[in-house]
Amino acid sequence: MSTIDFTETPVADFFGSNSFSNAVMKERLPKNIYQELLAVQAGEKELSLAVAEVVAAVMRDWAISKGASHYTHWFQPLTGLTAEKHDSFIAPTGDGKVIMEFSGKELVKGEPDASSFPSGGLRATFEARGYTAWDVTSPAFLKQDPTGTTLCIPTAFISYYGQALDKKVPLLKSVDALSTQALRVLRALGNETSKRVFTTVGPEQEYFLVDKEFYDRRPDLMLTGRTVFGALPAKGQEMEDHYFGAIKERVAGFMRELNTELWKVGIPAKTQHNEVAPNQFEVAPVFQNSTAAVDANQLVMETIRTVARRRGMEGLLHEKPFAGVNGSGKHNNWSMATDDGINLFDPGENPQANARFLLFATAVVEAVDRYALLIRSSVATSGNDHRLGANEAPPAIVSIFFGGPLTEIFDHIAEGKGNGKTESGGHIKIGVTSLPVLPKDVSDRNRTSPFAFTGNKFEFRMVGSSQSIATPNTYLNAAVAQVLKEYADRLESFKGSPASDRNGAIQEIIKESYAKHKRVIFNGNGYTDEWVREAERRGLPNIKNAVDALSVLTRSETISLFESHGVFTREESESRYHIYLEKYSKQINIEAGVTLELARRSVFPAASGFGAKLARDAAALAAIGAVSSAQEKRAQRVAELCSELFEETAKLETALGEAQDTADVQTQAKAYFERVRPAMDSVRARVDALEKLVSKEAWPLPGYEELLFKL
Repeated sequence: MSTIDFTETPVADFFGSNSFSNAVMKERLPKNIYQELLAVQAGEKELSLAVAEVVAAVMRDWAISKGASHYTHWFQPLTGLTAEKHDSFIAPTGDGKVIMEFSGKELVKGEPDASSFPSGGLRATFEARGYTAWDVTSPAFLKQDPTGTTLCIPTAFISYYGQALDKKVPLLKSVDALSTQALRVLRALGNETSKRVFTTVGPEQEYFLVDKEFYDRRPDLMLTGRTVFGALPAKGQEMEDHYFGAIKERVAGFMRELNTELWKVGIPAKTQHNEVAPNQFEVAPVFQNSTAAVDANQLVMETIRTVARRRGMEGLLHEKPFAGVNGSGKHNNWSMATDDGINLFDPGENPQANARFLLFATAVVEAVDRYALLIRSSVATSGNDHRLGANEAPPAIVSIFFGGPLTEIFDHIAEGKGNGKTESGGHIKIGVTSLPVLPKDVSDRNRTSPFAFTGNKFEFRMVGSSQSIATPNTYLNAAVAQVLKEYADRLESFKGSPASDRNGAIQEIIKESYAKHKRVIFNGNGYTDEWVREAERRGLPNIKNAVDALSVLTRSETISLFESHGVFTREESESRYHIYLEKYSKQINIEAGVTLELARRSVFPAASGFGAKLARDAAALAAIGAVSSAQEKRAQRVAELCSELFEETAKLETALGEAQDTADVQTQAKAYFERVRPAMDSVRARVDALEKLVSKEAWPLPGYEELLFKL
């Protein structure tokens, strides 16, 4: 599809034109219906069928006016992708004609076949019925392509018996849980006006672009999203000339069309730039309500792929598509705000705002420390195993960056020096005088920190580029909700007491909690070996692989946390453990299969044939007395590597077969991690060595030079 000419059509004129947003509903719906829908969005009312009927009719007319012929309940099953089943608006009239219909019932509920989606034992394969339910917190939108237009309605997805079969339902529940406990704390602090607390998210999406011609000649990229082979070229990212460099014309055209498509559906894409690795880029939106942000990010990933293909490229979202250069993450910028506009992580300029900020920031510190294993598990994938702990990514140790001034303030409180002044100046006694005025950029950003405070939000940098952000935000919301619940229990006991007693209790909570959990605060370089040793000394976990990280989902304390806040039942928690382990095993299984296929059917024939030619040429030279020792040595080395490759592929095949024959999901995942992956690495070492010896003309695969530098 062509890109809009911004000189003729200003962005403001088409932004959100394909989104059935609140602005569109306000304009098109009767005033009383719109007000009631706002109350439903705020959780104050349940959606009535009468209101749904009116909304459905208006939504249908809006969609049809823009060329839509079909609608779909757009949902997010536990595959981590999105799913959709399309239905047309047509309804036969009995006289051979049709009318265009869309009822309130069809808007509110759908019934896709749920039998083939992952359920982790929640349901039998033959149990097909599942339900999608309209998520009123996220706007409907239109998908347009050269073949037509479809109305997409964001929905939750549940089983016949009500279990969550998707990532949206737990997220919505976690937001409600956090809102409930945060409001209790706010009431204890004297806030009687805020009615709801919600989380906001701004995910920074990293990705690679490669030329479609080269992509189509790499079965590993097509089938797994990453290169299982690939020797580094003479130049990689060491010159640091790509980062924030001038954007190539072809990429700039892609970015312009990407922005246009995102803006049309109301996604506020704001920032774009070259990333560190060659042919790596980033796009970042403005903050949104977390449920809408999750939907938007899924659309961002899909649109990156779609627009890239239109322009003869392929968008790669794998966390580590190329070994030896930076991988891709998705920095999850997370904050908490009230419905009346208060950012709970915004340091204020008065005692009341100070107390609120310090208390909620302390709650995050405690939650991240207590539930570090759970937070680590939220980003546990086979792809992220290649990335976490590498040069460009935070380590697998969960820690928080506060920066000097803020750490100083908390240290003074924890040390009982609340009546004094910090070195930065200003008193810090809760409820009496103000903190030092903290600028928005209270400290430098720490790109090595997994969880960094960046002024009025926390940046969770461990999230993988291909992941749905729903799970990390669900776990984070639940963890913070639990800590806030415990704070609220303590503070509510002071209801009716003098303000000085309450202020003293607030200071005591901050002091006790921070002193106990400050071990998770680290402002230094998270890439160093010294930090690994220091983290171990502090007792911080360092879980380096997804298989071990996911085990926390079956622990009693995890299940209790989720059950107590209504986020997951025990069965739902355990099901996700099985689903994520199965996904891990399946991914490695595919990668191992591709490794064997490419090694045996492409690399080995090409390399051994080239080696044989070298040997023949060396023999021919020897026959005429022109001996070339270099030629002989090269031929000999190629032959040795081919022999080793033959042996290593046999070992990989054995390890793969043994893993495939393992029935227990946990034991199987461990087998893939402990035996299959190392065997794949051994095969790769031989292939990459051969790539350096075999001529480019004889090598069967496009190399990193083509993939990373030709666009």
